[in-house]
Amino acid sequence: MVKSIGPRFAAATVVALLPVAATMMLYVARDRIAPLSAIAAVGMSVGLGVFTGLGTARAWRRRADRLDAIADAISRRTLPSHLLPDELDEISLAERHLLDAADSVVTDVKALNEQREEFEAILRSMYEAVVVTGARREVVMINGAARRLFALQPDADYRGRDFVELCRDPRVQDFIGRAGGTGGSEPITAELSIQTPMPRSIEVSSAPLRQGQPNSERVFVFHDITRLKSSETARADFVSNLTHELRTPLTALYGYAETLAKGVDDRETERRFLGIIERQSRRLARLLDDLISLSDLERGLSPLKTEDLEPLHLLEEAYELMAERAGRQGVELKISRTANLPPIRVDHDRLHQVLINLLDNAIKYTPRGGSVTLEAHTREATNGASGTPAPGIVFSVTDTGEGIPAAHIPRLTERFYRVDRARSRDLGGTGLGLAIVKHIVQMHHGSLKIESRVREGTIVTVWLPLGPAPAVP
Repeated sequence: MVKSIGPRFAAATVVALLPVAATMMLYVARDRIAPLSAIAAVGMSVGLGVFTGLGTARAWRRRADRLDAIADAISRRTLPSHLLPDELDEISLAERHLLDAADSVVTDVKALNEQREEFEAILRSMYEAVVVTGARREVVMINGAARRLFALQPDADYRGRDFVELCRDPRVQDFIGRAGGTGGSEPITAELSIQTPMPRSIEVSSAPLRQGQPNSERVFVFHDITRLKSSETARADFVSNLTHELRTPLTALYGYAETLAKGVDDRETERRFLGIIERQSRRLARLLDDLISLSDLERGLSPLKTEDLEPLHLLEEAYELMAERAGRQGVELKISRTANLPPIRVDHDRLHQVLINLLDNAIKYTPRGGSVTLEAHTREATNGASGTPAPGIVFSVTDTGEGIPAAHIPRLTERFYRVDRARSRDLGGTGLGLAIVKHIVQMHHGSLKIESRVREGTIVTVWLPLGPAPAVP
């Protein structure tokens, strides 16, 4: 249309001059005007009209080009040029109003884009899983945390799909249905235990994106509280176990002390009661010492004091301290010496505590006539700190005791966990020894391994890396 505007203006001018030309021809026919003069007048009028029409067409074409440039700038989300001729006619004023409107639109679009980018950045960085659904429960938006929570494909496009394709757990689907059917503007929350893709505890909340519209889009926020629930369970178990462990010696102390306070005629009975009170007091003291030690290790209040030590020297110290006790229980304590072991940089007191705890357990649960072997040798293993193979020293304690069922082995390092609670208490155990061992080994960036077969015995292995001292926690 722009290209044909010039000829159209020219044709309109010629058509407008036709009555004038007809009048001039009538005057020529009546001899009122000379033919040449009439032809010259009509020609000049037509030429002037065509020239004026073409000029007007060029002016309109320039304005059309300016409007086209404004539209192109708006489509590219950029500000259009404000270089306009200094004209004050209605079309020029309309062009200036259009430029102002274009500036406002482009500015608003840029602001919306920036807000969208900020919103997407917030969604990507959120630890919580976020899913936005439409009025028909179709997925509108999903962040990376939601993909990880529901084990979805990282690059798949789930927009437009039903929410059931994200998670088919019936508890989640029931909550999605209740959230969509409430029609209220207030958020609703719930705690759910889901089984897909793996057992988890989640806290989910839902709220409509538009207030006052019951069937509008909704945003769902899922927070994985599995670790929090595990911590709460572990804390409750710890309090329960600690209360039980404290109650037993305290009950004995109170009962026998009360009996003695009332008076006991038999001297032998009095000595027996005093012996029970002493044993229970020592048991209570050991329990409190282990609790303090474990608490300090877990909170990092016991920094390592490392030094270069000979592994054989550590073995001999532990052997000399526990040999007499092993002999009293009829257990043969042996030490296997490997020559030319390199020095290892460790905390002497902490590693000594590890070996004593392991030997104490082995001797305690090995029947008379059995044996316990303490050994050290070099071995390359995966360093827990760096994840790469590294040389180290292995300290192992092997016994010929009753062994441990395989189902119990993963939980042996939990606080107060016992395979046989009654027997462990009778033998004076606190249930904290292996938990303390685990934390000390982790502080040295080592690893702890327990292997056992029922009626064949148990092997507890501690691997510690050679090289620089581990970082103080």
